[in-house]
Amino acid sequence: MFRNKTYNRKKILIVFAGVMLVLGILVGRLVYLMIFCSQYYGQQAEDLHERERDIKAARGKILDANGTVLATNRTVCTISVIHSQIEDPEEIIRVLSKELGMEEAEVRKRVEKVSSIERVKANVDKDTGDRIREYKLPGVKVDEDYKRYYPYDSLASKVLGFTGGDNQGIIGLEVKYEDYLKGTNGKILTLTDARGVEIENAGERRQEPVDGYNLHISLDYNIQMYCEQAAKRVMEEKSADSVSVIVMNPKNGEIMAMVNVPEFNLNEPFTLVESPTENTTGEDAAEENTTEENATEENTGETQETSGVLTAENTQDLLNQMWRNQCINDTYEPGSIFKVITASAALEEGVVTVNDNFYCPGYKMVEDRRIRCAKVAGHGAETFTQGIMNSCNPVFIEVGLRLGVDNFYKYFQQFGLLNKTGIDLPGEAVTIMHKKENVGPVELATISFGQSFQVTPIQLATTVSSLINGGTRITPHFGVDIRDDQGNVVETFQYDTGEQIVSEETSATMRSLLEKVVAEGGGNKAYIEGYSIGGKTATSQTLPRSAHRYISSFLGFAPADDPQVLTMVIINNPQGVYYGGTIAAPVVKDIYSNILPYLGIEKEETVEEPETTDSEQ
Repeated sequence: MFRNKTYNRKKILIVFAGVMLVLGILVGRLVYLMIFCSQYYGQQAEDLHERERDIKAARGKILDANGTVLATNRTVCTISVIHSQIEDPEEIIRVLSKELGMEEAEVRKRVEKVSSIERVKANVDKDTGDRIREYKLPGVKVDEDYKRYYPYDSLASKVLGFTGGDNQGIIGLEVKYEDYLKGTNGKILTLTDARGVEIENAGERRQEPVDGYNLHISLDYNIQMYCEQAAKRVMEEKSADSVSVIVMNPKNGEIMAMVNVPEFNLNEPFTLVESPTENTTGEDAAEENTTEENATEENTGETQETSGVLTAENTQDLLNQMWRNQCINDTYEPGSIFKVITASAALEEGVVTVNDNFYCPGYKMVEDRRIRCAKVAGHGAETFTQGIMNSCNPVFIEVGLRLGVDNFYKYFQQFGLLNKTGIDLPGEAVTIMHKKENVGPVELATISFGQSFQVTPIQLATTVSSLINGGTRITPHFGVDIRDDQGNVVETFQYDTGEQIVSEETSATMRSLLEKVVAEGGGNKAYIEGYSIGGKTATSQTLPRSAHRYISSFLGFAPADDPQVLTMVIINNPQGVYYGGTIAAPVVKDIYSNILPYLGIEKEETVEEPETTDSEQ
């Protein structure tokens, strides 16, 4: 009996201890939650009774060299409905269908959806948003937002780029400088009850947005306009597929204009622009060079004709082609403009002088290959100076062979041709070049006058700029600095100027030789009385050669003795006469007639009239 009582007492004590332990744990947990986790759970409870809506930050502007606004914002509205607050759904459906121009079934679907907040339509113009707000419909929210707006529609479209529905950069400078331009969104927090209905007189909390910074660029609206007009004229006159123009300061790499016609409307970037054949330069050999946004390099125009149906995939391919910036995204055979690089390397290496004598019978035999000159009858006896004025292929073949493969590749690397330029735009392509071990005498001969390899237009313009500016490699760019709305400079961009790639002596010699090309040689159609202009013509073929499609180009700079502006024009697939000296050089003349006075470059009184030659490559 006594033993049983003792046993029961122990059992009770054990149970009691267990209960106390459990209570201790519960109390400890309660203390932990109430004291140490109070802030966390308080915030959780608050979040359950708060509804959050974004306040969009204004995206920073893009301004040109003179402060002209090229990209800004327009106030638009986002129309939303809050299901728990709707009192008369039919009235809301009627009003929104009428004011937003939407199908009643689509509005009904959104109004009747059970959710904390449902967007009905975004990017609604402000007048429409204000009218909807005046109805004072319970459950309907009208929040002001921003939509990107480009005052000049298509101006520099492939440079500026555009934004998507969320106001985020898609291509061009808009995506390159996204982190500076985008800003930080704010928030509106409103209190609700357990049913999600906003509590009257509870007020709201606001976290104000931080607007994006403004981007100031080197592009000049006036120069861009001059160039676009000149490019459109020659495109129409020659029924060309496209025309590209680059205008830059060869001393520091600032780009004043970059044209790729046909351009597209930045305010309607998903509307296809009708254009001639959807062909890109160097398409057969530049397959791997896609922009960051491109998914394919196929000729989507052919796909459309074959199928007869414009699919979503075809449409996207056509949009990708329309958005391409041919100056940086595409490669092509540069033709005779590349003779500037060959000549610079040969002069620097000392394998040729300006007075060396050559003979051109109209062709040159290299191993078993007969490589002809543009002048079938030949130029006869000529100096190196005359060879560059005449753009004589046999002369440059001989110079290339004198250089040799090792030296040619040494200077290719030294001049920066095997790397990207570092331009501040996305999707830059790289040079497509033979592997050194695969280059024999024939390949070396064709490379020397600009065939059998491909470069981008911006790479060629940058390299020539570096060769004529005293010999310093530059970085082409648009971005100058970042500023706030008060005009205070937040950040100034710095760009590599690189090493000395040729001597100042070689650079001065090249400027003199290229001035003679315009004053007395094949570039004479770029001559403007009173100005000293240097330049080089080029005519090249696209692949396959059997298609007989040509690229006509001209690169010119002024003043010749102290270059302050360099311009390159590329005409893709012109019809009829296609020589660069005949159709591309006059475009540079047209541009310079406008922009040289605009830039304050004064005429000289001692420049003589040019002599006409028969070489217009």
